[in-house]
Amino acid sequence: MKNIKGISMNRCGALLVPALLLAGVTSASAAGLKATAEIKGCTNPAISGSATIKEQVTPEGIKEVTVEMKVDGLSDGKHAVHIHEVGACEPCGAAKGHHDPGPFGESRPDSAGDEHPARDINHPYHMGDLINIEVKNGKGHMKHTTNRVTLSPGRLSIIDADGSAFIIHTNSDTYCDEETDLKKGCAGGARDACGIIRLAD
Repeated sequence: MKNIKGISMNRCGALLVPALLLAGVTSASAAGLKATAEIKGCTNPAISGSATIKEQVTPEGIKEVTVEMKVDGLSDGKHAVHIHEVGACEPCGAAKGHHDPGPFGESRPDSAGDEHPARDINHPYHMGDLINIEVKNGKGHMKHTTNRVTLSPGRLSIIDADGSAFIIHTNSDTYCDEETDLKKGCAGGARDACGIIRLAD
């Protein structure tokens, strides 16, 4: 057997296998965390779907997540999608407001009424604010990457003590970037569907 700097090829092979295994573990760790959600209608059982969230780290060390969602049974058109601050869907109002840790603002733009506009001028800049899902022929799909939230521990984590949930609204989010009070319905209005976010095994 040929030697390479005093190490036999058999020994090289023996050293190479653990190194490759270690590289595989490192690569798997770099892939980051993953979470899923089962989407169900708030009042309409015909609405169903699923969502995945995958966390990755950019070359600059910034954590970001990619959300992909597929839903059947919603009305055609665009529907607002947000990550809400509590992992509860029964009823859908139990999910409370938009995920937005910190002492400022209000996280319930959908609470605006005709007589009392919401004072929540932080929308659409809540940490949990996402893009609309577009539905055609009853089938909706959305894919979006954001660095506003994380799955890993930290101030922006959506995997906290009381969890988090996706809410899909009846109407589209107009992103209502207002100077003062937000207008009724600008963040999507009523809630059509909900899904509790859970870390994948």
